[in-house]
Amino acid sequence: MKKSRAYFSGIPTVAHEGPKSDRALAFKHYNPDEIVDGKPMAEHLRFSVAYWHAFRGTGSDPFGPGTIVRPWEAGKDPVSVAKVRMEAAFEFCQKIRAPFYCFHDRDIAPEGRTLAESNRNLDAVVAHAKQLQQATGVKLLWGTANLFSNPRYMCGASTNPDAHVFAYAAAQVKKALDVTKELGGENYVFWGGREGYETLLNTNLKREQDHLARFLHLAVDYARSIGFKGQFLIEPKPKEPTKHQYDFDVASGIAFLRTYGLENHFKFNIETNHATLAGHTFQHEIEVAAAAGMLGSIDANAGDLLLGWDTDQFNTDVRELTLAMISILKAGGLGTGGFNFDAKLRRPSIDPEDLFHAHIGGMDAYALAFKLARRILAEGKFEKFVADRYASFDAGFGRDIETGKANFRSLEKLVLTKLGEPVPKSGKQEYLENLLMSYLHGA
Repeated sequence: MKKSRAYFSGIPTVAHEGPKSDRALAFKHYNPDEIVDGKPMAEHLRFSVAYWHAFRGTGSDPFGPGTIVRPWEAGKDPVSVAKVRMEAAFEFCQKIRAPFYCFHDRDIAPEGRTLAESNRNLDAVVAHAKQLQQATGVKLLWGTANLFSNPRYMCGASTNPDAHVFAYAAAQVKKALDVTKELGGENYVFWGGREGYETLLNTNLKREQDHLARFLHLAVDYARSIGFKGQFLIEPKPKEPTKHQYDFDVASGIAFLRTYGLENHFKFNIETNHATLAGHTFQHEIEVAAAAGMLGSIDANAGDLLLGWDTDQFNTDVRELTLAMISILKAGGLGTGGFNFDAKLRRPSIDPEDLFHAHIGGMDAYALAFKLARRILAEGKFEKFVADRYASFDAGFGRDIETGKANFRSLEKLVLTKLGEPVPKSGKQEYLENLLMSYLHGA
């Protein structure tokens, strides 16, 4: 492969300079080479660049066309442009020191007039991506298929009332699984962009959910047949673009997977912005997934709480991220997952340098949260408080309740003859919030 030209020639590889640095293009908290518990911080955090926002985002929104124009987008042949764009993406990943990237099939290669043409385009770009991965060491965290943009999917993909669309979506996912395996992808994500409904007046809800489950079973079967060892992930989202999507949140996703016998094949890719759209906190969704042993990966972004839609902003809220990181670390980490920056520049941020500022801010915020969470867990003050709060279940009749030895009759007798009226005990929420603030402010 010939050496590609530099696309960010005026920007050096971003270095860690510590919290006292006043240089904008430097990490204050993220040091990818710092050894933590025997491995570099880069391996703990496994940051990934979202191809669709970072390299296909134009700054468009529902009220206006794109504002961002990149020099590598020039050219008449869409496949050649896609290859040049990919070279720019890999240069960016190297300079921002992100070890992974993620993509939808239609992000990296143009869609053709037929599925066969689309597949040929994809093969050409995937071959180029494979060379770039080998040359740079940047890896694929996960791949997926875009089953929501093309008008054929206006009524869903696997949940579409037309079996022809179901078959087309299956063929597209088959190819996406093939290329994800070819590129060594460590996961494969299902995001049901339009797997939901606008009105129940024209919808057979049960039949659509049955079809979604059948589609996922077919994907599991095919992945097994080609030897794909990556983790399958479901990414919940409650609404937008459809009024009600079937993968509403982690809890409904768990119920769906268990109902259809898919729980051993899938974990969850949790997005912060989707959590808040579902009326939950980011930490809540992580805890629900972790409690079921289904925490898989994170789409690292944030929404604007004043807006009821998916704004996909870079998250720099250290308080929110510290709480999330505490839950992630307690769950044992993300395994083959990572922190994927499914976030986009704001519409007026049109300079290539802005792409660096955005990722530096997100990476530093997560790195700082990682450090704070490790300190909080090491000192154990919150865990001790929670353990003490539930200590009555560790022995005696409380232990009997948890182990199934107690029943309503035995508990009634105990209350009538011995226990009497319970004494209320404070939950100490304000004390705990103040304790958290002491960590956030460096006390």
